[in-house]
Amino acid sequence: MKSKVKMMSSAALSVLFGLGSVTGAAQAQEDPFKIGVVTFLSGGAAGPFGIPARNAAEIVIEAINAGTLPAPYNSVGIGGAQIEPIVIDENSKQKVADFQKLVDKDAVDAVIGYASSGSCKAIAPEAEKLKQFTIFAICGTPQIFEEIVTEPEYLFRSMSHATMDNVGAARYVLDIQPDLNSIGGINQNYAWGQDSWRDFSNTVAALKASVTVESEQFPKIFAGQYGSEISALLNAKPDVVHSSFWGGDLEAMVIQGSGRGLFDRSTMVLTSSDTAIPRLGAQIPNGTIIGARGFNGPYAPDTEMANWFEKAYFDRFGVAPVSPAYQMAQAIMAVKAASDKAESSEPDDIRDALAGLTFTSAAGDVSMSLSGGHQAATGIAYGTYEFDASTGQGNVINVRNYSASCVNPPVGVSSADWIEGGFEGAVCE
Repeated sequence: MKSKVKMMSSAALSVLFGLGSVTGAAQAQEDPFKIGVVTFLSGGAAGPFGIPARNAAEIVIEAINAGTLPAPYNSVGIGGAQIEPIVIDENSKQKVADFQKLVDKDAVDAVIGYASSGSCKAIAPEAEKLKQFTIFAICGTPQIFEEIVTEPEYLFRSMSHATMDNVGAARYVLDIQPDLNSIGGINQNYAWGQDSWRDFSNTVAALKASVTVESEQFPKIFAGQYGSEISALLNAKPDVVHSSFWGGDLEAMVIQGSGRGLFDRSTMVLTSSDTAIPRLGAQIPNGTIIGARGFNGPYAPDTEMANWFEKAYFDRFGVAPVSPAYQMAQAIMAVKAASDKAESSEPDDIRDALAGLTFTSAAGDVSMSLSGGHQAATGIAYGTYEFDASTGQGNVINVRNYSASCVNPPVGVSSADWIEGGFEGAVCE
């Protein structure tokens, strides 16, 4: 276990052992608590996702070091130690090597971040192999703890996985369109897109068996051009089109799809789309269903912590925070909460305290209740987009909230089995 306390001065040792007196208070000085922060700093995901996440890390770490976060996190540092961030780019062809460098060369105490489910699938076994305390902040595939690391010790995820997003999306669609007859999907062809479509389409089928699937489109991630997929969806004419696109892919699909009338022909439900609101504005067609992967962005609660975060972010960067910012902030607050509980800056003590912990974040309360206490479960909100030309602002209306017990599988049940089994144990208020 890595020691966090530097060697005392001879004067301090004299006081400790009664060998003399010194002028002033000589105290042990803490080493910094090093956090590797991994986020997209380049590429198509950087602007909408990676940079907001980095900005949030900057604000929250600065506040923790100064002791200016709202209660209950208003003590200084991580167990008294100042956080020293080491920020690296997730848009790398050597993600595993970058992770290993953070562990071996930079000697970080924790690694926080990762947005892409592909990144997380590669890093998950490495975190356990290298015994490195790691918190996934954003990536959503349920495979992480259901298939890849089934008995985690060092790996955590501080937000709900994709099942929450897509069960919530399906429930919202059927709540506002109970006469739904058909669905289609356009999702990226990797774990996040495949899992998202599976959970959405299977949830719709479980809730209303008469709904038909008219088209399933799986373009390559970061393809950028979606003409053929949009044509297929236009020809299929489903009532609702589901998409878990995110980042630059999401923005490209919105612009291309709306330009060709897809958003007029079908109701679009976009599960990870609040990031596009400040960037696209009026280019997002009214009536689009907007998801923010929890109570993030436009769905953030009216709490002291949420209001502090929104104001601090806006004051620093001149724009409201979006979901990746909330998610990164939540992961760092998880470390702070566990450190405060453990009254320690030792990584082993912090991860022991984090397992099964319920803590407060800018998106509300988070319960680390799944996968042996290593996977968070939260609720989610959905709403319908409306752009106000008079103010130049986009907003969400007809918002509905779904509790964690309504959209997450219970302990010990896989996402797919829970949906196929009819959501046994679900409590939807």
